[in-house]
Amino acid sequence: MKPIPSALESRTDHFDHVRDHVQQFQFTLGGNWDYTQGCFDRALDEEHKVWLRLPFEVTRGRLEGAETSNPGTLIMMGTPFVLKHIYNEGLDSEAVPRTYGALIDQFQDPVDKDASVEEHWVTQAKELLREVEQGLV
Repeated sequence: MKPIPSALESRTDHFDHVRDHVQQFQFTLGGNWDYTQGCFDRALDEEHKVWLRLPFEVTRGRLEGAETSNPGTLIMMGTPFVLKHIYNEGLDSEAVPRTYGALIDQFQDPVDKDASVEEHWVTQAKELLREVEQGLV
């Protein structure tokens, strides 16, 4: 994981405004959000292994999700960062067919959730982040 200093850090704004803005740059609300915090995520590579993440905390109101309106919900942006997940390629040789389990445990965990991030990904993330900042700062 590589933190990237940003003008967005500690910025407070309405969730809906920030969400609408970052969606123009293909960011989505990451699946790890809850009522009090979350991240806007954007894959930097075609394999979806390298991500630019814009974390935030809810400072007023409650986050109900990306697809619904969140009027009055204020968020404070954290420090953006680039992260890389390394996954096993191909089929899992230890997989056991399970009807019920497949519905719940469909995807394998990353081999390395915090793999080393190459400098060209950090450079690309910084360039994208500067574009995002221009419309919010």
